Amino acid sequence: MIEIEIQNETHQSQHRIRFAAVPRIGEGIRLREPDGHWASYDVLDLWYQKAEYGDIWVPYLHVCMTPSEQQATAPAQAPLGDTMHGRDAPGMYPTHERERPVYGEEEFEPFTV
Repeated sequence: MIEIEIQNETHQSQHRIRFAAVPRIGEGIRLREPDGHWASYDVLDLWYQKAEYGDIWVPYLHVCMTPSEQQATAPAQAPLGDTMHGRDAPGMYPTHERERPVYGEEEFEPFTV
């Protein structure tokens, strides 16, 4: 068994886990989340550092949660539309869908000296 230091970018944490083989960059691994559920992670980087004791090199993995797994574990978002309140209800539509003022078309008084 190989003990590997895992640096988790998603949770900003570090753990030591034992593996039978060192995962390669781009491979996926399953790790237990803080809430106890299992999730998929992608290996972003792999490097070796010399241990403080003897002539031993310790592998380090840098991982991040798989994007599809992040979408699956994200909390459900509120619906975009609500017919009872209309378009003026705050928070009902993302910013890009709200009506925004068009600058340069407003009337203004000319500058006089």
